[in-house]
Amino acid sequence: MNSVTIKIGGEAGFGIITAGTMLSKTFARLGYYTFVTNEYPSLIRGGHNVVTVRISTEKFASMNRDLHILVALNKQTIDLHKEELSKDAITINEPAMNNTMAIGAVLAVLGIPLEALHSVIKDQFSKKGDDIVNANIEAAKKGYDTTAKKNSFPLEKIEKKEDQLLLNASEATGMGAARAELKFAAIYPMTPINALITFLADHVKQLQLTYIQPEDEIAGINMAIGASLGGVRSMVATSGGGFALMVEGLSWAGMIEAPLVIDLGMRPGPSTGMPTYSEQGELQFVIHAGHGEFPRIVLAPATAEEAYQLTIDAFNLADRYQVPVFILTDKYINESTWCVPKSVFSKAVIVDRGKIRKDIPTDGSFKRYDLSVTDGISSRSFPGQKGGFYIANSYEHDEVGYMTDKAESRVAMANKRIKKFEAMKKDMMPPQVFGDTDAEITFVTWGSTRGPVLDAMKLLPKKSRLVHYSWLYPFPAEETIKLLSPATRIIDVEQNATGQLASLIREHTGIFIKEKLLKYDGRPFFLEEIVEYVNKS
Repeated sequence: MNSVTIKIGGEAGFGIITAGTMLSKTFARLGYYTFVTNEYPSLIRGGHNVVTVRISTEKFASMNRDLHILVALNKQTIDLHKEELSKDAITINEPAMNNTMAIGAVLAVLGIPLEALHSVIKDQFSKKGDDIVNANIEAAKKGYDTTAKKNSFPLEKIEKKEDQLLLNASEATGMGAARAELKFAAIYPMTPINALITFLADHVKQLQLTYIQPEDEIAGINMAIGASLGGVRSMVATSGGGFALMVEGLSWAGMIEAPLVIDLGMRPGPSTGMPTYSEQGELQFVIHAGHGEFPRIVLAPATAEEAYQLTIDAFNLADRYQVPVFILTDKYINESTWCVPKSVFSKAVIVDRGKIRKDIPTDGSFKRYDLSVTDGISSRSFPGQKGGFYIANSYEHDEVGYMTDKAESRVAMANKRIKKFEAMKKDMMPPQVFGDTDAEITFVTWGSTRGPVLDAMKLLPKKSRLVHYSWLYPFPAEETIKLLSPATRIIDVEQNATGQLASLIREHTGIFIKEKLLKYDGRPFFLEEIVEYVNKS
């Protein structure tokens, strides 16, 4: 076989997620491409946990539905997942098997030498001492020896091409923020962005940054805006419910033109919704959030690798245009583990701090909100700069920041802020296009739905292409019209109930996408679902 999908299930506390991560690391170090997703209930203790690992000799972009190996660490796993088994699938269901034994059993089924697991076990348990390391090696050997005598389907061998890092999109966002010279983060814990907190908190000394856990999301965004005014790059991260509390602070950032990066990890709503599952339900929310009108930028990565790069872009864009920039992630990519080539992180990073005034006159003539600029972007000063004094409160203001309610001043300052939309066009990322130029079917996606569509396109009998959006706002209307107007059949694929991207396209281009494939049960798309939809229609 050149691709295999494994599911390990059991009670919370059995180390299910750890088993998936260790299995993925083992195969990644051998040169295979791996992808790990997890599923767990919103409970403090107990409940059914499951981790799914796909391993392949070739690059792929999503999880497939076919299940080849089911490792059941309790009976409930069999009951819940037996219908997912593909033809000739193998079930590993030994009594008293623990997670390390399960990994050994999977290696035996796939014909991989047990020694490949040893370095992973040492890395995982070295802090607990040699006795624990050796005990886990013995447990893996027991699972391996017990299973090796049974039926198996060896995985094709692969020659390792390059070193890969295994990380989720939250960790990748943290790495991108660090490379972009993040210095302050105020983040209140909330699924599914907690891995970002862990990354930042674990590396505060190494990265010379400050991470603060505020009392709530309101305090968090206001702290981050304060840090931005102080002259350092800052960010917050949250999910929809937490962001709802941040909206007043967002509007303040819009008024005082403070750069700010916001990582919003989406999950099903409304209200608390399904906190440990995934959805793309907040695109329209972040575009329209806030009272009054002010510019912002919305980006949405499709993978961990793209989360890294778009985070770097987000910080540069925030400083360049002095606006809030959103990174719209979701539970699917934030908590799934991806293979990313190590070389991606060695590329040089350009840090653009935008218009920072250095030659400030000392006669009191500095105008933070200078109306004479043609692009709407005035020069900034930082506290302590001689002559750089200005006021940054929540009121409409004049060029220095003093409150005003004069009609002509209001119109002039609002126009100044809105001018940034036109200026942003030079940095606007057009939609990415994949597939056949003479396609019969054009898919439209954004964010994390890209992978399943790309993999599905390989299996379709008809020629197809994908128009994918990683830059969503300000919306690239002109490029969209060029790409979609000639299309004869357009299918919008989104993980929400209303087709929020399709609505955005119609709002800005007039193009009505009638055909929508929408999924909103909290689970990401399988490539097979897309293939089946096209073949039936």
